[in-house]
Amino acid sequence: MTAFLQKRAFASLISLMGLVVLVFFLSRLTGDPTTLYLPVDASLESREQFRELHGLNDPILVQFGRYVGDLVQFDFGMSIRRSAPAIDVVLQAFVWTLQLALITMTLVTVAAIVIGSLAAFHIGGVFDRIATFFSLIGASAPDFWIAIISIVIFSVGLGWLPTSGTGTVWHWILPIAVLFIRPFGLILQVVRGSMVSTLSSAYVKTARAKGLRNKPIIFVHALRNAMLPVITVIGDQAAALLNGAVVVETIFGFPGVGKLMIDSILQRDFTVVLAAIMVTAVAIFVMNILIDILYAVLDPRIRY
Repeated sequence: MTAFLQKRAFASLISLMGLVVLVFFLSRLTGDPTTLYLPVDASLESREQFRELHGLNDPILVQFGRYVGDLVQFDFGMSIRRSAPAIDVVLQAFVWTLQLALITMTLVTVAAIVIGSLAAFHIGGVFDRIATFFSLIGASAPDFWIAIISIVIFSVGLGWLPTSGTGTVWHWILPIAVLFIRPFGLILQVVRGSMVSTLSSAYVKTARAKGLRNKPIIFVHALRNAMLPVITVIGDQAAALLNGAVVVETIFGFPGVGKLMIDSILQRDFTVVLAAIMVTAVAIFVMNILIDILYAVLDPRIRY
């Protein structure tokens, strides 16, 4: 297991290095920051001073070499827009995204496992048909459309919930609800399919023949063996949320890392863009490694 984790960590490091190179050069294609941060009638001398201050006068390869050298020392640079360390700006936003992702994925995982398991146990019944119908709709509905419709109905029409911000519990309801729908539909379908296969296996039939009640059969014997494919989907959906939930955060004005990345790209705040992508990538790599460990915990065959 230790050797496997070392290989995964090394592969993640290589991927992260490639991501840094790609994002660094692509971000420079968005234009010169001096056109945003200085007046239109700014003198050439002022423009040169601004570029010199932020290290934009040097050739692109020199800039990249300097950035990598600073990065090795865990120096992510200063934000042009905020005049603060880029990593501090990103971590402040990432805390909001992490809270949003943890709450959403906890609710999604619990609800999808319970409802998907019960639907598989009552396969072909009314409960199964209703759960399958709504999960397919949820898995197919685009987040931006759900977000806009929810604002129109619950904020503008009924006036029940605020449209943006994080001031109260009510501000969190719409973002969590919108982010809940798609992963819930996807994970429920995987749970149902995996449980249908597991519940038809020989050991489950033996447990039923011995007179075990339905609850232990579903949530103790069958669920553990059915969870391996489910964990993969949960990991993928959690990674999507950690990636910033860019659209939802932007629509609801949620101060997470997804909205920060969009704002920073528009503001040509290169150091913040790079820091945001690196922090998000590291979080996703760590999460994937934790999922691999969880695989080994659930399936003893992997440990050996």
